[in-house]
Amino acid sequence: MSQGTGLSGRWAAPTFAGLVVFLVDQLTKWWVLQALKDQDVDLFWTLRFHLVRNTGAAFSQGEGLGPLLAVAAVVVVILVVRYGAKTVDPVARAAVGAVVGGALANLGDRAFRADEGLLSGAVIDFVDFQWWPVFNVADAAIVVGGILIVLRGWSRG
Repeated sequence: MSQGTGLSGRWAAPTFAGLVVFLVDQLTKWWVLQALKDQDVDLFWTLRFHLVRNTGAAFSQGEGLGPLLAVAAVVVVILVVRYGAKTVDPVARAAVGAVVGGALANLGDRAFRADEGLLSGAVIDFVDFQWWPVFNVADAAIVVGGILIVLRGWSRG
């Protein structure tokens, strides 16, 4: 196999980043569903763990638009992967992996936590600063990865 093909080449870092984000997100959501059924966990300052089931988009906007948001997430994943295939920047590639891993983790929530039809499930959110919308590990990875992609694109442009 030549350099740059397969998982041992250019896709090793993004694949690893995506898998880590996906697994950490799903493990934390599993824990939250077990531990926070009817209670919050106060950590420090205003940070707490607080279980929220989000059927909307970011910041709980667009409640009930799960299937439409899932299709939009698939389109975004395709576009981000296309960008990742074109860039030679290893940081941008790892950021692409983080974004894709986060998007797939939240998409998995919509698909596998659905009671009312395909992709109607709720995303599990739990990180709550009480002055910012509640979010999860996947959301954080998507935002940080997206910012890194933009910053690396600007620095190379």
